[in-house]
Parts: sequence; structure tokens; C-alpha cells
Amino acid sequence: MTQLTALITGCSSGIGRALADAFKAAGYQVWATARKADDLAVLEAAGFNALQLDVNDAVAVEQMASQLGEQIGGLDVLINNAGYGAMGPLLDGGVEGMRRQFETNVFAIIGVTRALFPLLRRNRGLVVNIGSVSGVLVTPFAGAYCASKAAVHALSDALRLELAPFSIEVMEVQPGAIASSFGANASQEAEQLIDERSAWWPLRDSIRARANASQDHPTPASHFARNLLAAVQGSKRPRLLRLGNGSRALPLMAALLPKAVLEAVLKKRFGLNRSL
Repeated sequence: MTQLTALITGCSSGIGRALADAFKAAGYQVWATARKADDLAVLEAAGFNALQLDVNDAVAVEQMASQLGEQIGGLDVLINNAGYGAMGPLLDGGVEGMRRQFETNVFAIIGVTRALFPLLRRNRGLVVNIGSVSGVLVTPFAGAYCASKAAVHALSDALRLELAPFSIEVMEVQPGAIASSFGANASQEAEQLIDERSAWWPLRDSIRARANASQDHPTPASHFARNLLAAVQGSKRPRLLRLGNGSRALPLMAALLPKAVLEAVLKKRFGLNRSL
């Protein structure tokens, strides 16, 4: 039998690396991407086909697709995992912060999928977009991130319809809290905005708490990866898959609680129920 192929973006650590390990163990030929040379060396040493890729670099994305076309001809699974969390008050981050967040978390999904469409079409493949429950339950101090993941949900639904004539499936995954470096990276993003001159300076501890919320009793990344792999290999793949701590409870809260009640809870949780 021909070996199945998978390309996964953002494999330097966390979810991406766990997915690469799981798919490789299942017999897939895994093409794992990362931005930094040091991370590529680690991936190569682990036996992956490592590709250096900045998903925001259109030229690099096209070169990657051309290389894959020459070497494998077709692609069975594309996992759009690369992303990060922009944390802090929306007005402090401004338009530029929002633009950076959408370039990586949203625009890159379309860029990578578009470049690999011929290979996916040839193998009647599957596109897996990693969203987040944050796209369903919106929280303060993560507005840009929540908006980007809500956009991932919308574009996944649209892609599913538009790719159906080519027998390409689309699955959206909305993780809850997953053990990874996401919290540390989000905290670094937040620290770049936390400043004495900000109107939200008195709430700096709440901003920091939100940045690290993804590491509150997190599900191991390996567990997440095994369950996603099982869904990919299943006879009937789900359109939407929620995995990890809070991945079902938080969307349920968003659906069932009256908006005013939910806002009151969030204001109290993040210190927004008092005047500054």
C-alpha cells in the first residue's frame, strides 16, 4: 500500500510536535514545518521530513508546495496548526496587533491551503484547521486572538462547502486547555503591551492571568494528538472536534448563559467590574 502523507505546520513544540509524533507512529510520512533552524534540526533528528517555513512568507509557502509536488505528488492530510495568541487590551495592541494576529492565525491558513490544493485534490485529502474554544467563548484581554479563531471557524465552514466537489474534507478542531508553550508565548506577547502608560495598567495581573489561562489544568498534548489522529482515521470524520480541558464546558456556557450573566462573570473574573 502507498504510504499516507501528512503536512503539519508549527511543529517546533506543543500541539504541532505531538501531532507529528502521533501521525509518524501511525505510519504516515510526516512533513513537519518550523520557522527556526534549531527546531528543524531537532525534527530531522527525530526522523521527520523537516521543512523550514514561515507561514506568513508567501514565497516560502509556494516553494514548499513546489518541493512537495516534486517529491510526493499528492497529500492526504494538511494540518494548519501554526499560530499564536496576541494578548492584552485590544486598544493597546491596536490595528497593527490585530493585523499580525490575523496574518498568522487566519490568512496563513488560506495561503498554505491554496498552495497545497493541487496535492490535496490529487489524493482527495483532508484539511484540518486548528481553531480554539476562544473563538466561541470570547474573553477580555484576548480579543484579537478570539476574533482570529472565530474567523477560523467561519473559513473552515466555507472551505468545507467549496472543497466538497473535489472530495476534499475539512475538519475544524477547537482545543481547550492543552499543555504546551502557548501560555508562555502568550505571556511574552502580553508583556510587550503591559505598560505604565496604559489605561489598563491597574489590571496588569488580570492580563497576565488571561495570557496563561490555557495552562490551567491542561490536557497533555500527546493525549490531544492521539484523539485527533483517531478522528482523522475514523470512517466518519467529524466536521467539528472539541478536545481538551474546557473544550465542551466553555462553549456550553457561551450557548446557555444569558449574555448579561456571562459578561458579569467575565467582568468579575478579570477585575473589569470596577471603575478605573
